[in-house]
Amino acid sequence: MLELNTFSITARCGKTGQLGVAVSTKLPAVGMLCPFVKAGTGAIATQSFVNPYIGIRGLEYLSLGMTAEEAKEKIIAEEQDLELRQFAIVDRHGNTAAFSGERCEGYYNHFEGDGFVVAGNMLVNEKTLTDMKRTYEIHSDLELSERLLRVLQAGQRAGGDKRGKQSAALKVYDTEDYPLVDLRVDEHEDPVAELTRVYDVTREELFPFMPQMPTKQDPGGSFNPDEV
Repeated sequence: MLELNTFSITARCGKTGQLGVAVSTKLPAVGMLCPFVKAGTGAIATQSFVNPYIGIRGLEYLSLGMTAEEAKEKIIAEEQDLELRQFAIVDRHGNTAAFSGERCEGYYNHFEGDGFVVAGNMLVNEKTLTDMKRTYEIHSDLELSERLLRVLQAGQRAGGDKRGKQSAALKVYDTEDYPLVDLRVDEHEDPVAELTRVYDVTREELFPFMPQMPTKQDPGGSFNPDEV
């Protein structure tokens, strides 16, 4: 059973409705198994002794109109080895729900805020989560992707995973079925710093072209080859 001892933030932007997850851990490729996001539906982080189907099924339940709390209760009712799981849910309206099983390792906890949840297990200390919560709350002026990245940075500075650092991921959806931001550092000695570097490069070289992409409202998009 794979144990993702992880710190994460799951959130909805109250201004734009964007949904996202940022996460880091001391195992490779955390972005493969932990963050699950669907536009207009919700965002879920599943961690500790990770079960990706919590994210998969959870998004299905949210897409049926369940609230975050209703989806949480359904997951709890059907989940095996529940005491080993940790997960956080934010629905499309910004309602939150979270669960931390009694057999999560080391220091573990979760804190819910206005439209967001910070959660972690096998952490150096509680400060990892309290600093993450505070950082999200004081940076309401930032767009969601950068706000989530600041939160991840704060968690790492405060201590993060007590075993060390290896991977990090940032995933944000806006209105389309494809992501607005989907960045991963799968194996690095300082993954949050590397994720920040990759984000800065992407912001300069890719994000300016995102408004030209095909959308549900404009299937052809507005791409201009002369601007490349």
